[in-house]
Amino acid sequence: MTARRALHFNLFLHDTGHHEASWRLPESDPHALLDLAYHQRLARIAEDAKFDSLFLADSPALFGDVGRRPQGGIEPTVLLTALAVTTSRIGLIATASTSYNEPYNLARRLSSVDWISGGRAGWNIVTTAGEAAARNFGLQEQPLHAARYARASEFLEVATKLWDSWEDGAIIADKASGVHALAERVHAIGHRGEHFQVEGPLNSPRSPQGYPLLVQAGSSESGKDFAARWAEAIFTAQPTFEEGRAFYADVKRRAVANGRDPEHLKVLPGLVPVIGDTEAEAREIEAELDRLIAPEYARDQLAKVLGRDPESLPLDRPLPDDLPSEDEIEGAKSRFTLIVELARRENLTVRELIGRLGGGRGHRTFAGTAVQVADTIQHWFENGAADGFNIMPAVLPSGLEVFVEQVLPILRERSLFRSEYTGSTLREHYGLPRPVNQRELAVAS
Repeated sequence: MTARRALHFNLFLHDTGHHEASWRLPESDPHALLDLAYHQRLARIAEDAKFDSLFLADSPALFGDVGRRPQGGIEPTVLLTALAVTTSRIGLIATASTSYNEPYNLARRLSSVDWISGGRAGWNIVTTAGEAAARNFGLQEQPLHAARYARASEFLEVATKLWDSWEDGAIIADKASGVHALAERVHAIGHRGEHFQVEGPLNSPRSPQGYPLLVQAGSSESGKDFAARWAEAIFTAQPTFEEGRAFYADVKRRAVANGRDPEHLKVLPGLVPVIGDTEAEAREIEAELDRLIAPEYARDQLAKVLGRDPESLPLDRPLPDDLPSEDEIEGAKSRFTLIVELARRENLTVRELIGRLGGGRGHRTFAGTAVQVADTIQHWFENGAADGFNIMPAVLPSGLEVFVEQVLPILRERSLFRSEYTGSTLREHYGLPRPVNQRELAVAS
């Protein structure tokens, strides 16, 4: 008998919460993003609630206006290493860019987190859009979108070869014979490609998971093709059920076309739950947050995504008709399209659009009771739009605590979410196999 599908939940940690104005609330600590104890507390709440994983975003540039919102945090792999020793089961996913790292160093760093955590590491793979990041690495302009994905694909080829450069069982630690490792089971990779020349092997053995869980967040055509080849989980922004179901079917189909089991690619749309005892109370909580948004700052951020001057976006008028097409955008293509389609579909003014984006930057924001949130999650999950959700509390820690205390019990009553962990590694939480070493596959074929 086939086991019933169960939901997967990732906690997306984002300083004081995902709402743009969360840091302005009396309860919020504007210094939280640099506070290790704060992150440890949130990680323990999520682990006690049996979340599959937690996730840290990152950018190799100072993003946004530091004068208007807390910016700049601890580098994710460093922070996750600290969280690994204060948790024991929850998965730990770090964002790192293929555009502004080198495969050897990053493969070693992520493998180290997997060792330290006992097999709980994941890598959110990003290609990084934006001129600011490019200039931090000696470039005058950002690489083109297609070039970033070409580099990313080769980056993954090199990283996985490095992780597989030690065969399982290479270390025998035979004191009697004086042989620590079988040298014939440790291999140079000799990679010679367009972007990288890497000899190898990696200077650490294959980690507990084989290699970290591979996560991806792009939803452009290039992003979906990349995910279908490499990703084992996708964090995606889908504001409506119809869009979510179409995206889900598309990436699963692409995974099959790449010879993969579609169940080995988990789709987790972002969800920003705002929960009240009544729907009216939830909407008032959301409205109070929206009232704290600084519209001029938010408009500047919107203008960057749209490739326009802020002055060309009057707050009380709709988006202009002469916006570029997605093909003309070299930054975050899928986020550009999501925002423009949202504004056009609902005929929003720039001020109204800013309010809609303030809660989750285009991810689905849902204000309602705990039962309504649970119903929405179940509907998406059971009707081909999600394998789980990337939970993005509008305010931290309170939004996480309410979700854990009020929504998860309902989902457990409906037999949709675990009460206890059944595995110890991140791959086991997501129901994914440990990758077979590429060298073993080559010998078997």
